Amino acid sequence: MKARSKEDCAPSPDGELTLRLIPTRGDANVHGDISGGWVVSQMDHAAETVASRVAHGRIANVALESVVFMSPIRIGAAVCFYTRLLEIGSSSIRIAIEVWTQNPAEDERRKVVDAVFVYVAIDDAGRIRRVPK
Repeated sequence: MKARSKEDCAPSPDGELTLRLIPTRGDANVHGDISGGWVVSQMDHAAETVASRVAHGRIANVALESVVFMSPIRIGAAVCFYTRLLEIGSSSIRIAIEVWTQNPAEDERRKVVDAVFVYVAIDDAGRIRRVPK
């Protein structure tokens, strides 16, 4: 029987790598950790890339079904945003987002945020429209 390596047992991101950033001191809160607002804003950018592609055009964020912060993010950590399409409705698109980090002095990645964002397709006047099939 083959022995399992450490990598075989380690959790890994679920979804497609959509965005990778390294936050700076300007993105930190008063305690020196990366601001939750910065993280949610970047999650929105990553998810709206997917939603816009699915909708073939303009979309609007209408809900954050859940956002769970599991661990602080340190300045200088590589922050990776993984997206996974959950559901396409008649006008809505649900996307799961996982945020993983790797600190400069560590080998292991860790999941720091888990969320679900909901978008709707809109026309040029801002009215809800159908998502093309």
